[in-house]
Amino acid sequence: MYNTLEEKKSLLQSFVLWREKNIKDKHFVLILSFLVGIFTALSAWVLKSLVEWIKVFLTENFDSTGVNWLYLVYPVIGIIITGIFIRRVVKDDIGHGVTKILYAISRKQSRIKRHNTWSSVIASAITIGFGGSVGAEAPIVLTGSAIGSNLGSTFRLDHKTLMLLVGCGAAGAIAGIFKAPIAGLMFTLEVLMIDLTMASLLPLLVSSITAATMSYIITGPEAMFKFHMDQPFLMERIPSVIILGILCGLVSLYFTRTMNSIENVFSRFNSPYIKLAIGGTTLSLLIFLFPPLFGEGYDTIDLLLNGASNSDWDKVMDMSIFYGVDNLLLIYLAMIVLFKVFASSATNGGGGCGGIFAPSLFLGCITGFVFSHFCNEFHIGPFIPEKNFALLGMAGLMSGVMHAPLTGIFLIAELTGGYDLFLPLMMVSVSGYLTIMVFEPHSIYSMRLAKKGELITHHKDKAVLTLMNISSVIETDFDKVSPDIDLGAMVKVISMAKRNIFPVVDRNDELIGIVSLDDIRNIMFRQELYHRFQVEKFMTAPAAKISINESMEDVMKKFDETKAWNLPVLDENGKYKGFVSKSKIFNSYRQVLVDFSED
Repeated sequence: MYNTLEEKKSLLQSFVLWREKNIKDKHFVLILSFLVGIFTALSAWVLKSLVEWIKVFLTENFDSTGVNWLYLVYPVIGIIITGIFIRRVVKDDIGHGVTKILYAISRKQSRIKRHNTWSSVIASAITIGFGGSVGAEAPIVLTGSAIGSNLGSTFRLDHKTLMLLVGCGAAGAIAGIFKAPIAGLMFTLEVLMIDLTMASLLPLLVSSITAATMSYIITGPEAMFKFHMDQPFLMERIPSVIILGILCGLVSLYFTRTMNSIENVFSRFNSPYIKLAIGGTTLSLLIFLFPPLFGEGYDTIDLLLNGASNSDWDKVMDMSIFYGVDNLLLIYLAMIVLFKVFASSATNGGGGCGGIFAPSLFLGCITGFVFSHFCNEFHIGPFIPEKNFALLGMAGLMSGVMHAPLTGIFLIAELTGGYDLFLPLMMVSVSGYLTIMVFEPHSIYSMRLAKKGELITHHKDKAVLTLMNISSVIETDFDKVSPDIDLGAMVKVISMAKRNIFPVVDRNDELIGIVSLDDIRNIMFRQELYHRFQVEKFMTAPAAKISINESMEDVMKKFDETKAWNLPVLDENGKYKGFVSKSKIFNSYRQVLVDFSED
């Protein structure tokens, strides 16, 4: 066994060396992006198949005309199994998949753990198949990005290329699971903030197109959601489209802030059993009352996009205690919009695994339908087709939640084949995005990192500063002095030193001041003062102090505010670590900028 592993390792090393000599990096990246597209499409197919198989196995005998008590049981079982799998097998946190990718890009040189190539697939399949009210897309995006990252690491590629392969994995995952190659590309550019250059565009396209093609081969050419536009878009409906976009932006704001608040509640508990009790109970009760909250909710989307009358749309209340109460359709759907965020948060907070891609589509579809049906029922404005506006709502809400209007536009067009509604799709996506931007500058994925200053953005200066690490610019060749030595001893230290700044520290290595050569130049040659002055008499306080955990953007702000050229760095306990100089930062900045920007 040992010899076999050694042989495999030797073969891989030989191939890596051969590749480095015979295949240029830019050509090899295209080969890897092609492989990433294939592997991510296969992973997406496996995940979707597992989810569907588990769901059908559990619910195929459910009664559509009444209450199904097993809705109270299945979601809890799913969360329990997922929790055991994550704690006992994976032994790592695999939630918040897209946020993890953003963090890996900004802080881990685009390196994603190897288990992420399979762990999210299994965990999310169990969670969603048993009824968890989340989506499979974020887990498969993490899986795809992990595939790209680990392929690149295997062949010893630099971190800039790893970042590109991470983007290829994400693009391939979206393209594969939705059969939407353009949306995959847009998602990578808008959400993951991968910089668009000629060097990055081609690999991203190769992965997206390859993944989408593989999905077409495996599952057929049909769009994910069947949609046939019965009524063309009319110019008189433009005001209604814009109002829907604003409404989607507000619902996105509600979804984002409520989900963050609920996550904060769950984070207060350390025990997984308490989280399971709260999350499982909440989720089961909500699904029992509102069965459309079971799983991804794509059946409800299909129903609203293809229904033609109230008798079709009323089927959304099948298998619930509201079955047959036709006059409650709008109230029922409005309640689902209200409680979906609680169901999704309870799923992940209780120990499940899933993303908010599907919940965004689900909520958007219902929001668009409720808005149009309400206007038509009460004759507000011109008649607006419910199915068209359900489609538009999906784009509007996705644009708002993810801060990704281009992704929303192209994804919905590719998902449904609804290209004839391209103009209103653009209107509602931009309206939703601009509305939420008034209240929230960052998407639900990026706000956690943005608060810590760890988010890559399309702002070049900020992106480069985010990629820089304060530990790499700390200088430690400064001679430390004690506050109780006299001026004579200080002069001896100066005569041997290579720097003109001297940190003053106590016995616990805590910084209490600094001595600058310029500050004592006028007395350092007066020998009659050598034993009269101690360091604590002529040391000064630093203009500012820098914490080892501060972001580079905050560090630069301190340099700008103090006009200093050198500032001391302290660790988490306040102990002296070294100095950071402005010139060192500028040199590192120039090098990172070259690596970040070159094609």
